[in-house]
Amino acid sequence: MLDFKIENDKDRAYLEQDFSSVNELLKRIRSSLITGKKLTLSDLNFSNIVDFISGETLVYITLFQAGRKFIRYGSKRSTFEVTVNRDIEMLRQNKAFGEFNLNDIEHCRIMIEYTYNRKKILRKDLNSVRFDDARFEIGVDGLELRKDGISYYYMPTDAVTLSHMGLRSALQTLVKRTPIGKMTNSISERLEILKNSPEYEYYLFRSHAFVSFKDNVLPLYRGNIRYKEFNYETLFEQAVKSITWCVDNMHSDGRFLYYYDCTEDNYKDHEHPNRPIDDLYYNDLRHCGGIIACLRAYQLTGDKKFVGAAKKAVDWSISISKPQDTKWGTGYYAYYNNKAKLGGTGVLLVAMMQYRNITGDKSYDEYIKGYARHIISRVYSNGEILGYYIHPAFQNGQPLEIMNDAERKATFSFYYPGEAMLGLALFANNFEGDEDLVKEVRRIGEVALDWLVEERPKVYADLFTALPSDAWLMQAIEEWAKDEHFRKETYFNFVFGDADTMIQKTYNRDDSPYIDFDGGYYYDYGDHYFPDGARSEGLVAAYYLARYLGKKDLEEKLLKACKHVALSQFYLFNCEENIYAHKNPSKSLNTIRFKATRQWVRVDSIQHVSCFFSRLFMAENPIPKK
Repeated sequence: MLDFKIENDKDRAYLEQDFSSVNELLKRIRSSLITGKKLTLSDLNFSNIVDFISGETLVYITLFQAGRKFIRYGSKRSTFEVTVNRDIEMLRQNKAFGEFNLNDIEHCRIMIEYTYNRKKILRKDLNSVRFDDARFEIGVDGLELRKDGISYYYMPTDAVTLSHMGLRSALQTLVKRTPIGKMTNSISERLEILKNSPEYEYYLFRSHAFVSFKDNVLPLYRGNIRYKEFNYETLFEQAVKSITWCVDNMHSDGRFLYYYDCTEDNYKDHEHPNRPIDDLYYNDLRHCGGIIACLRAYQLTGDKKFVGAAKKAVDWSISISKPQDTKWGTGYYAYYNNKAKLGGTGVLLVAMMQYRNITGDKSYDEYIKGYARHIISRVYSNGEILGYYIHPAFQNGQPLEIMNDAERKATFSFYYPGEAMLGLALFANNFEGDEDLVKEVRRIGEVALDWLVEERPKVYADLFTALPSDAWLMQAIEEWAKDEHFRKETYFNFVFGDADTMIQKTYNRDDSPYIDFDGGYYYDYGDHYFPDGARSEGLVAAYYLARYLGKKDLEEKLLKACKHVALSQFYLFNCEENIYAHKNPSKSLNTIRFKATRQWVRVDSIQHVSCFFSRLFMAENPIPKK
C-alpha cells in the first residue's frame, strides 16, 4: 500500500492557512469587474498560497448566480496580477456578463482557481484506477489536451460545476472543446478519434480553488468545503434539515419529491431519462424509506409536522396495497410499477410498525397484519424467501406462487429479505391483538432467518461482494435479538462479521489516497470512495446490538467506526456554502447528494444518510420528550 500521509498532510496544512489575502483578492476582483479598472496586487502576500510560474500557471475566474449559466475565463500570463486582470477583462466582454449582479455578494459568487503540479503523461497510461503518475482522480485532478500549441482544459472543479463522475465524463467534455468536437455529434466516435490522434499531448495537473461566500472566502477541496472532524452538531443539523426538505417538497397525494438534479434544476431521473414530465418515475420502496426518515426526525425534534407528513405518505402506500388470500387470512402487498416486490411490502411493514410504535395509531392494524401474512406466505418450507410476488417478466405477470431455480436467482436481491425480516421482527416484538399470527411470524421468521444466515451464502455465493451490502438484515437481527429465542450466535456473527468487514473496507486518515476519502467505504483499495448511508445503517445497527448484548469493547469500537464513516457523508450535504454552482440554490439547499461531485439528489440518498445520522445522534444524546 502506498504511503499517502505526507501528501495528505501537505494538503491539510495548505487548507488550514490564513486566506485573508485571498479574500481581499476576491473583493478586488469583484470591484474591478464592476468598475472595469485594473487591480493591483503588489501589497498582498500570497506566499505559500500561490506558487506562480510565469507562462505556465493557469488562472480561471468564474462567476455564479442563481438562474444563470456560469461564465468563466482562464489565462496564463507573465505574472499573477497580469493574469488576473486579463481574466477580468475577458469576463467583462462576455455577452452574458450583464446578467450578473456583482453588487449582490450573497447571490453572485466568484471562484478563482489556479493550477499547479502540471505533468505530461502518455495517453496509454491515463487511468482512474491505479496509483501511479498517470491516475486521474475526478474533482482533484485536471486534464489538458494540447495540439499545435493550443491547449484545452478540464479543470478539477468542472467535476462539481458540471456534475461529473469519472474519467470518461472528463474526456467527453474535453474532446468536445477540441476540433474533434466539430467532426461528429457521436460521443463514442469523438473518443475513438481522440484515442487514435497521436498528435494530442496529455497533461495532468491540480489546482487550488476558492469561492466567495458573502463577505468571506472558502477554500475548496474537490470543489467542496472541508469538514475537519466529526461532531454531533453537524450530524443533527444535516439529519433534520434534509428530512425537512423532503417534507417541504412532498406532493399533495402523499408522495415525496423523488428526484432532483441540482445542476439542471429539473426532476429528470438519470435512470429513467425518457419518462415524460407529467409521468416521472417513482419508487414505492424509497417512498417508505421517506416515511421512516420522517419518523426519525420526529424522534429527534418532537415536531409533529414530521408525523403529519409520515401519515400522509402512509395513506399513499395504503392506496397501492392489494389483497391476497393466504391460509392465515387476508394478506396485503404493495403493487406498483406493475410489480409486487418482497421489499416493497417488507419496508412498508417496517414503516407502518414504526409509525404505530411512535404514534400509537392503531387504525392501520388490518393492513399491518395483512402485510405480515403476505410476507410469511412468501417463505419456502426450507426458509428461502422469494423476492417477487408479481413481475411482468416472469410467468406472464401472474402471481409467482412457485418459482424454479433460474427464476429465483434472476430475482435475487440482497435488500428485500432483510427489509421483510425487519418488518416481521417489528411486528413480532410490538404487535398485540393477534397472538396466533404473531406466533406464526416468529416460527416462520426463525426458519427464514436461519436460511438467510446459514444457507444463502452457499446457494448464492457468486452474488456476494467484497463490501457487505445487507444492512437491512443487520437491522432485522438487531430487532429480533429483543426476543430471547432469537439470540443465536450465528445471527450475531453475521452482524458483527459484516460490520467488521465494513470497518476494514473503510479508508482511514493515514491510508486515504485523498483527504476526503477518510471514512469512505471501498470494494478494492483505490476505488473512488463510497460515502454510503445505506450500509452505515447496518453499521449503527451493529453498534446498538453490541450495546444491547453488553459487549462493551465492541460497542465502543462500532460507535467510533460510525462516527468515522459519518464524517465522509458530511460532504454530501448541500449547505449554503457549497451550492455556488447550482442553478436554483434555494431549491437544492439542505439536500443530500449521491456522490461527492455528482449533483443528483434522490429521496433515498437523503433517507439513508439522515436515518443513519438520526440513530447515531441518539446513541449519545438525550431525545426530547414528546
